Amino acid sequence: MTSKNALLFGAAVAVMLAAANGAAAAAPVHHHHKAKKPTYGEAAPPPPPPAEAAEVNELRSEVQQLKATVEAQAQAQAALQAQIAQQQSQVAQVASDNRSVEARLDSVPQQILTAVGELPKPKTDKAYYRGVSITFGGFAEAAGIFRSRDTTADVGSSYQKIPFASDPAAHTNELLGTARQSRYTALVEGDIAPDTRAYFYGEFDFLGAAQTANSNESNSYQLRTRVLYGQLDLDHYGLSLLAGDSWSLATQSAKGITPRNEVIPLTIDAQYVPGFVWARQPQLRLTWHSMDNAWWVAASAENPQTTIGSATAASGVTITDNQAPTSQFFSGTNYSLNKYPDLIGKVAYEGVVLGDHNLHAEVFGVVRDFYDRTLVTPTVGSQAQILGLTGGAESNDVWGGGGGGSLNVGLIPKVLDAQVSVAAGQGLGRYGAGQLSDVTADATGHLHPIPETLWLVGGTWHATSMFDLYAYSGAEQETSKEFRYATLTGKVFGYGAGIVGSNAACAVEGSNASCSPENRAISQTTIGFWHRVYQGTYGRVQWGLQYSFTERKTFADATTAGFAPKADDNMVYASFRYYPF
Repeated sequence: MTSKNALLFGAAVAVMLAAANGAAAAAPVHHHHKAKKPTYGEAAPPPPPPAEAAEVNELRSEVQQLKATVEAQAQAQAALQAQIAQQQSQVAQVASDNRSVEARLDSVPQQILTAVGELPKPKTDKAYYRGVSITFGGFAEAAGIFRSRDTTADVGSSYQKIPFASDPAAHTNELLGTARQSRYTALVEGDIAPDTRAYFYGEFDFLGAAQTANSNESNSYQLRTRVLYGQLDLDHYGLSLLAGDSWSLATQSAKGITPRNEVIPLTIDAQYVPGFVWARQPQLRLTWHSMDNAWWVAASAENPQTTIGSATAASGVTITDNQAPTSQFFSGTNYSLNKYPDLIGKVAYEGVVLGDHNLHAEVFGVVRDFYDRTLVTPTVGSQAQILGLTGGAESNDVWGGGGGGSLNVGLIPKVLDAQVSVAAGQGLGRYGAGQLSDVTADATGHLHPIPETLWLVGGTWHATSMFDLYAYSGAEQETSKEFRYATLTGKVFGYGAGIVGSNAACAVEGSNASCSPENRAISQTTIGFWHRVYQGTYGRVQWGLQYSFTERKTFADATTAGFAPKADDNMVYASFRYYPF
């Protein structure tokens, strides 16, 4: 019992005792006159009449009850006095203990008391401001990169530009250090109503490169947007609306169809693995899920862009399929003409199968529009005139797209996870990590989507709670899209085999300007690990190593032998990261 409680209890007892004494003093006292005893020689008084005898008996009964009440009160008062004495003893003991503690505190040096007062307070996962919660995230990274062929690329590789033997870069190594993949994130959440929640999420790194950025002295690379969107969840209806810049709906998910739960390869390489279907781009997405979270359906309209392969039309035909930017875009990159957004739909299922194996399965479809403007001037002797094309200008649309599916399953629960994904269609190049071409053009200047297939398999072994080993193998491959005309003998338009007259220059160093083969496939095998050195109250510290072997394959040329150049690259990555949040 604390000293405060003891004092309060003693005061209460004193009040009760005073009340009891007051009650006893106020109790009425009955005075009965004792009958006079007759003296010797006097005659005895006559016996009382029956009524008086009854009264006498009643008075005697009252006297007995009163004596019993007095005795009970005396016993209760004695017990109360004993309890008061015990409480007074406890109060005295508490006071003595307090004096002892105060004396000991007085003997503790002031610097020790100050240090105790500065002990770190328990961390919280969120910050709060005006009714919303803010969750910070991200990491600081120091990475090292070695490539056996110099591609002059930072932490994100350019797989489709691995140099051929004709390029001196193919005979030199590449080594660099970088901190540009360091990332900062913030998630803001607000509960508008019990079943309505709003989100804002931003994710940023330093892989932006303006015209003034360089590695000569100051490494002046700027912050760039990775993800930036708002989201509204209506739980009562199982609906979610996302608007802004996020991972494409075509990207494989790990949990339902929810943002920030994409199945991203664990690679250090920021371009991930060929065969991985992904994009980060502005979009408007609507998602519905069943109440048991087993089934998910989503549709999105996403920002379009087109990667263009060989788009050489007949002479006398001018194609406009991209434009140089005029405002607020990087001047070194042209942008395709766009008329309609990319439309993507997805259905996903997740649950537990075969006892305790988590399964996530999904299928998606994408519809794309490719758009250009052609101007035909069939001058005499031009290929346009030979083909009989009518002069004039027009805008042209062609539709493309495709679909795919993926599985993510826990083969050994909490130990071994596996994933597989496939996609195929016409004009899916920009959605693959290999960044192959979307479209080509025929002699008239009309665009045509290029057939492509993508696949990726991977696994992650959680060897311990602090060590993960991962491996991936993937590829992207395109099919030739050729256009031949009887009136133009020996001339092939489009993309693929036979488009280029000869690839012989690709085998001779110093003749790189004459080497222009068409990319046919990009493939890669990757293995790596992450080791968490520390994970606790103060965040996470981890380091990792990764090795990958990448091949770039091309279409054969139009020569009799059909020479198809190849190029490969051995890449080694090292990373040290600190996640403070």
